[in-house]
Amino acid sequence: MNSVTNGQKPPKRVGQRGPAEHERRDQIISSANHHFLQVGYRRTSVADLARAIGFSTAYIYKFFDSKRAIGEAICAMTLREVDDPLWRIAEGTGSAEARLGQVFKALAEGGRDLFFNERQLHDIVAVALEERWSAIEEHLETLTQIIRRIVLDGREAGEFERKTPIDEVCLAILKTMAVFANPLLLKLELNRLEASTGAVARLVLRSLAP
Repeated sequence: MNSVTNGQKPPKRVGQRGPAEHERRDQIISSANHHFLQVGYRRTSVADLARAIGFSTAYIYKFFDSKRAIGEAICAMTLREVDDPLWRIAEGTGSAEARLGQVFKALAEGGRDLFFNERQLHDIVAVALEERWSAIEEHLETLTQIIRRIVLDGREAGEFERKTPIDEVCLAILKTMAVFANPLLLKLELNRLEASTGAVARLVLRSLAP
């Protein structure tokens, strides 16, 4: 489900101008998202967006200081479509071991469905990765917090070892998820996704055993 169209108000981000919530800004984000899906982020200028949306370029600049600011807003909402199901798993029932395995699987499958079924979403996230947009940093921090929640639950339940510093554990697990979190790397695993995620998840879980 796309956060641009499900009625949720996107937060105000760096590069956005005016009130935190504004109907016109939401309309620009929604229209820009549709345009990027059709044409691609790299091939679109603010002037192109203005013509497609039916606003003047100057009017768009009242709400965003650049094309990147518009792209950041869309990228953040796109990545929340990956993150939200992972949080539901982390906060759900079942053993920590089972939940961590489910996070690996959901991360890989969610990225596959989002980035490779709608190719231009892959395009905008690829740019964000290359330029290290803040939306990418927020995504990585969210993944870290999801991992931390599950590992702490596992330690409390006696499922996971407690000797290794928690920050070190979370960083190491995050690194093992990189191939499934990064669409440029994920593309290489599409033909063997189930086997890859299962193998990595099982290896991580064995390393966490008490």
